[in-house]
Amino acid sequence: MRDVMPSSPLHAPLLAWYSRTARDLPWRRPDRTPWGVLVSEVMLQQTPVDRVVPAWEAWIARWPAPAPLAAEPPGEAVRMWGRLGYPRRALRLHAAAVACTERFDGEVPSSEADLRSLPGVGDYTAAAVRAFAFGQRAVVLDTNVRRVLARLLEGAEHPRPSITVGERALAESALPDLDGEAAVWSVATMELGALVCTASSPSCHACPVEAQCTWVALGRPAYDGPARPVQRFAGTDRQVRGLLMAVLREAHGPVAKAALDAVWDDAVQRECALDGLVADGLVEPLPRHRYRLPGVGAGHDG
Repeated sequence: MRDVMPSSPLHAPLLAWYSRTARDLPWRRPDRTPWGVLVSEVMLQQTPVDRVVPAWEAWIARWPAPAPLAAEPPGEAVRMWGRLGYPRRALRLHAAAVACTERFDGEVPSSEADLRSLPGVGDYTAAAVRAFAFGQRAVVLDTNVRRVLARLLEGAEHPRPSITVGERALAESALPDLDGEAAVWSVATMELGALVCTASSPSCHACPVEAQCTWVALGRPAYDGPARPVQRFAGTDRQVRGLLMAVLREAHGPVAKAALDAVWDDAVQRECALDGLVADGLVEPLPRHRYRLPGVGAGHDG
């Protein structure tokens, strides 16, 4: 493991590379708001950037601040979430909007404690909002950042399955001292992992810190840690849940059970998926075997 001092020669080349090559993403622009950054961070969890951009733009056009979203039923957030996947994130964003409106005068708070008090905001999201919305010095550890730091500082192809105290301390030591510079370092490291230091096909020749990379210096040794999980989608409960949610999103009121039954032949798996959606608060059961997104079409319950 390599110790990194605040005056590390890693900072300048990476920051210069980012200033030249950073993607023009709407939540990075000068007119970004803390709410826009929070929405982007929640949407980007387990979802590629190219799918998030249009969804983020539509969301912010409709709900440019927490209060307009808080005034809507949570089912509208689920509807707008579309096919981004993991729709519970939409419910958490709605709950966070309510909390911002009721407790923080309609604004996204800037302190770690206040951010962590918002529904669905954990260590990573709080740190990302502090850095990218407020320019604070915070340890931002997403998948891309962890992979870059594992290679650059520890000589490992991939990071450990879960974040350790040592990994967090090493990431902290790599941050520049100044708030603004540290915030840019965090997003630059993230960008490097997304575009250059990728999981399966890293372009080391294009890396601005190749000369300082421990993994390259060691001859790029192969990963020898625990097996990394491979996610599948076809035939899973997640696919069934997505099909059920698609029917409910396209409706503007209650949906008959028969319409949901038509999306999947395996009745046992379908019923388990529907029960799970109800338990998660994503679907609301109604009398006479009907279902709806939570709070949507409340005037049609009878």
